[in-house]
Amino acid sequence: MNLTSIPVSRRHAMAALAALAAAGLPGLAAAQAGTVKFILPNATGSGVDAITRAAQPALGKALGANVVVENQPGAGGVVGLQALARSAPDGNTLSVVSNNVVIFPSVLKSLPFDMPGDFTPIAIVGSTPMVLVVNPQKVAATNAKEFIALLKANPGKYNFASGGNGTILHLAAEMFLDEAGVTAKHIPYKGVGPMVTDLIGGQVEFGVAALPSVQAHIKSGALRAIGNAGAQRTPAAPDIPTFAEQGLTGYVMEAWFAVLGPKGMSPAAVKKAHDAVVAAFNDPAVKETMAKQGNTIAISTPEQAQAAFKRELLKYAALVKKAGLEPQ
Repeated sequence: MNLTSIPVSRRHAMAALAALAAAGLPGLAAAQAGTVKFILPNATGSGVDAITRAAQPALGKALGANVVVENQPGAGGVVGLQALARSAPDGNTLSVVSNNVVIFPSVLKSLPFDMPGDFTPIAIVGSTPMVLVVNPQKVAATNAKEFIALLKANPGKYNFASGGNGTILHLAAEMFLDEAGVTAKHIPYKGVGPMVTDLIGGQVEFGVAALPSVQAHIKSGALRAIGNAGAQRTPAAPDIPTFAEQGLTGYVMEAWFAVLGPKGMSPAAVKKAHDAVVAAFNDPAVKETMAKQGNTIAISTPEQAQAAFKRELLKYAALVKKAGLEPQ
């Protein structure tokens, strides 16, 4: 029998698709609902990238849509944020961002958007540990005391990498140097991926990174962790001591991640996005991955996120001033 010869009306075909979607076929349901794009102002391989991609299937299920992750790390993340700001506020374009977004106004002379005025904070999702790592072939030090002594004995000799000027990784390294009373040369990269590649290759000696982006390289021995910048050790890497434990009590830096949308989203669109974030990050598989990466999930309300963004802008303005960073 030639199946193509059987007449099927458009009405019957649509009814069949609707029935299949209702029966629980997520692919068909997503196809009907459309696509939600997450623009990441971070490179592939960054902590935010690892977090978002781990939650991508659960986000798609919660939104009833096909979730696409698009990395736009240019200018340290400004390019991706500008693309988000210019997007329609219909809830179909969102982003997962890091502290970078509240640091930019203090370290960059000109921005093509207002933070947070041109955006809609959906939720502060959680925090992720940051670690200072070194290339073990280039740096003999195995702890903070030895590393600080090495830098003091060789002022300006060593280079440190970051994911770009004005990023949280840049600021975290500058704050370490300030607290330790040492100097090193900053080498900014276009994202965490190339930064980590050159750290492993020995083109730069050290840098601060989110644990998820370097965890595998620490385990393999390609990189060595000198210390955890957080207030306490993380269960995901319990052998890495904090800097406070190692005597650098004034050095505590925290990285957080949040979901952001463009300005002008309706209350209904905000609620839908927030509900999806809550559902996705409470998915058992996502929770397991977050725990392995060392991330702590504590989802805020949109109102709390809005207040947190404003509060963090002031906090990082003070830290930038303390570190002596000049706007570029």
